Amino acid sequence: MKTTKITYWISSAIVAVMMTFSAYAYLTVPAIKDNFTQIGFPSFFRIELAMAKMLGAVLLLLPVAARIKEWVYAGFAITFISAFISHSAAGDPVSAKVGPVVFMAILIVSYLSYHKMLAVKNVPLMQ
Repeated sequence: MKTTKITYWISSAIVAVMMTFSAYAYLTVPAIKDNFTQIGFPSFFRIELAMAKMLGAVLLLLPVAARIKEWVYAGFAITFISAFISHSAAGDPVSAKVGPVVFMAILIVSYLSYHKMLAVKNVPLMQ
C-alpha cells in the first residue's frame, strides 16, 4: 500500500504541475496564443482550457469524492488525446506530439494507483 500511495502522489503531482504550468503559459505566453489562433481555435477556448486545467490540477490533488476524481481523469485524458490530435493535424514535429503521450502515460499510472488505493480501502466509486 505504501508503494501505491507514493506512486499515486508522484504521478498525480507531475500531472498537476504540468497542467498548472501549461495553464499559466496559455494565459501569459503570446506565442501560445498565436499557436491556438494558427490552428483555428478561438481565443476564448485557450482561456477556457487554461481555467479547466487549473481546476483539474487542484481537484486531482485534493481529497474529493471518487466521482469527481473520475471526471478529472476523464477531462485530462481528453485533453491529452486532443493535444496529440491537434499537434498532428497542425503538422507539428514529433517533439510536440511526444509530450501529450508521455503525460497520458503518467496520468494512467496515477489513475491505476488511485483505483488500487480505493480497492484496498473498499471505497465504492459512486459516492
